[in-house]
Order: sequence, then structure tokens, then C-alpha cells
Amino acid sequence: MVPIHVVGIGLEGAAGLTAATRQAVNRATLLVGSDRHLAYFPDHAAPKVPLADFHAMLRQIHAYIGAASQAETDADPDTDLSIAVLTSGDPLFFGLGRLLLSEFPADWLTFHPHLSAIQLAFSRVKVPWQDARLVSAHGRSPDTLIQALQQGAAKIAALTDGHNTPPAIARLVCNLDLPGQYHLWVCENLGGADERVQCFASAELATQQDTPFAPLNVVILLRDAEADAPDLATLPMFGIPDAAFLSFGDRPGLMTKRDVRVLALAELALQPGQVVWDIGAGTGSVAIEAARLCPASTVYALEKTAAGFSLIQQNAERFQVKNLKPTQGKAPEALSLLPAPDRVFIGGSGGQLGEILDDCAEVLKPGGRMVLAIATLDHLAIAQTWLQANRSTWQQHALQVNLARTVPVAALTRFAPLNPVTLITLQRSDCAPILS
Repeated sequence: MVPIHVVGIGLEGAAGLTAATRQAVNRATLLVGSDRHLAYFPDHAAPKVPLADFHAMLRQIHAYIGAASQAETDADPDTDLSIAVLTSGDPLFFGLGRLLLSEFPADWLTFHPHLSAIQLAFSRVKVPWQDARLVSAHGRSPDTLIQALQQGAAKIAALTDGHNTPPAIARLVCNLDLPGQYHLWVCENLGGADERVQCFASAELATQQDTPFAPLNVVILLRDAEADAPDLATLPMFGIPDAAFLSFGDRPGLMTKRDVRVLALAELALQPGQVVWDIGAGTGSVAIEAARLCPASTVYALEKTAAGFSLIQQNAERFQVKNLKPTQGKAPEALSLLPAPDRVFIGGSGGQLGEILDDCAEVLKPGGRMVLAIATLDHLAIAQTWLQANRSTWQQHALQVNLARTVPVAALTRFAPLNPVTLITLQRSDCAPILS
């Protein structure tokens, strides 16, 4: 066995290593690393293997170990062979350690981690990072980063490369049309003499060129606690951007997204002067759109949680909709406190979808309509069971919504899917057909 020491190094070079780690490198009889890492040991007497090609590097290490094994009987007993593999930061954090563990027995390997770039970046930004989402876009698809952004992770650290640069990541953030906004910290050459840390709004960084940033950089994405108040004069009449709403701090993606919201409101077929219920209103996004579209109507946004009720109140004030009535209560019990509706949107049911449908069916005005937004197979099964039991009374129309938005992937563009939603529209059988 030839011991392999995997040594993490920062931009301060050999000076940043502990005495024991320096000794392991100095005793190595084969030195492996990138040109930058090998340059930290210009006087090292051992043969040097460049780390330009992983496969070539592994072949040379195997060849060295094989030759050492064959020559073991003839070797000087006082000569201890060992290999030092030089890499950046922590070799077991998106580093070379994973590849080496797949090639060599674990008991051959000894790891000497240095501070990772992520640790250094959060220390420079002065933000605790035990709850951060850590992703690598270095030579990888940005799918994990997209998922973290869509889930509204409050803190994200992203390792970059020559394609997934800080501006490319900022463009990705802007193109995803997220319910929250992010500020991006670009941390360059961490631990080096030319270290630089800058903070950008995502829209600002998206317009930057790639070249001003050093190749060795980490991006920290921090979600803003509150979105900027929208300019009501520039808002569209229909289809408010998700980012304009205040949302749950721990679940910013928990709202009916604009794309689905637009379709749901179309299915509701709103008319002036109606009473509209939004049951399980969450942030109130559907109710607020309905109230803006029909100022002569009265819209009741029913939400059982105190946090959601407060958010609806804040968003109602934010968008200055006076005909929206935030209501705290649990359906179906609280429905009896509301005036009979012309239109009902059910976005959340708290596990009582069947009971809610029963109560809504009793009080819905003639010519009324109900629209359900269903995201799970379980609730879809409940809705179908209810419809089967009431098929002589109600006609239905279902719309399966599978949408995808374009997102930049380095210099290319592809589609990223949204979670599928089923919209079920219900209307009494004695009314005109739902679809002409």
C-alpha cells in the first residue's frame, strides 16, 4: 500500500497548511496537483503529475503504485513511498475526494481539509450558514440551484465555473420569476491578496459581463425578507408577478403561481357585482387578482392560519384593494359566516375537501361556479369521488396544467417545469355548458 494524502490548500499556499500537513507534502514521493497548486512547492524534489485531466492523473497514480509494488522487494527499506494530491479547500466538499474514494480503498487515503470557499464566503458576508443550501454549478447542471430557488431557500451558496458565472446565476434568478427577491454576494479570490467581496441586486448583476469577475469565486444568494412595494401604476391589469406579493418567510413558494392563477381566474368567469370566495387563500394572490379585476364585487379571502391571515391583510393594503375582505377561520365551519357566493375558488382545504364541497354546493347561488386547484393525487381522488356521488347535479370540466418556463443554462436556454396542477370547474347541471 502506498499512502495517499489528499491536501486542501487555500490561496495563501503552503503557508496556510498546518505543520503536520506540510510534513506530509514534503515527504511525498509523488506530487499531484494543478499548475497553481504545484507552483506552491517549486523546490519539491518529487516527480509532479499535472491535474489537467482526471483520467490521465488516475492512470499515472495507478502506474506509480503498480511500479512501487513490483519493486517493493528491491526497494531501500528506509524509503517510505507516499503520494500527495493537492486540491482546493475541503477535498470532500464538491472536491476531488469523491473521485479518489471511488478509485482507491478508503484506508489508503488520508484527508487534510482546508477551509472551504463556502466557509470563507459566509465569514466575509457575516451570515450564519448552518441552515444554508449548498450547491455546485461547477461543471454541473443548474437543476439543484433552480430547485433551491423555486423552494425559496433563504440562504444559498453556489460554486461557479466559466459558464455558470455570477451574472449567469443572476440571469437565472431573474428569469425564474420567483415569489421572492435575492441579493447576490460575489466573493472572489477568498483568502488571497486580491480578495474582493461585492453585493448586487439580482437585476443589477444580470446585466454585468462575465469578465470582471475572477475565475475563483463563490456566489452567496440571500433572500430579501420583504419584497419592494410594487408600483401600482405599472402593474398589469391581469397576471400580477409572483414577486410583487408578500409571502410566507419560511415557504415563499406557497402561493398560486401567476401562470396557474391566470387560468384559474379565467375558469371562474368573473362578472361585476358578485360575491367571490377564496377558500384556503394563503397569501391572497387569487383573491387580490379577483378584487382588482372586479372592483364592484366583494371578495372574501378565508385563511385558517394567523400568519396567512396577516399576509392577506398586508397584501390587500399593498395592492389597495378595498373590496377584499380578509377572513380568518377554518373551512367548512367558517363558511356559514359569509354571504352566499356567486363564485368559489378552493386553493386549500385542510384535509376537508369533501365537506367543503358539500357546504359550498348548498349555498352557491344559481348560475354559480366553483373552481378547485388540486396539486396532489389524494385530493384529486377525493374530488372525483365527490363528483361521482353528485354527477346528476353537477357538470365538470378538468384542466391539467403542466407548464414550464424558459431558464438560462450558461449560454443556452431550456425549459424548467412547474409543479403540475389540476383545475376542476364545477357548475350545476341545469346551467349552460361550461365550455361552448
